[in-house]
Amino acid sequence: MGIRKIDPRRCDGCRICADHCPMDVIRMDEDRNKAFIKYLDDCQSCFLCEAECPKEAIWCYPVREKRVAPAW
Repeated sequence: MGIRKIDPRRCDGCRICADHCPMDVIRMDEDRNKAFIKYLDDCQSCFLCEAECPKEAIWCYPVREKRVAPAW
């Protein structure tokens, strides 16, 4: 449950998602100027990041599932 994906092709580095995340799950990669999921287990499924993203680059999933954060 919670944040599922941030599409780096759509993300323009506006930082809105990181600013709106109350749990500090999303961080910015300063080298690439893209958002990424830093603390996946802390996501509380508030969907603020998905709702506020002007580029629709973030997808959240409302169903509880066991996932492993991908390495990049």
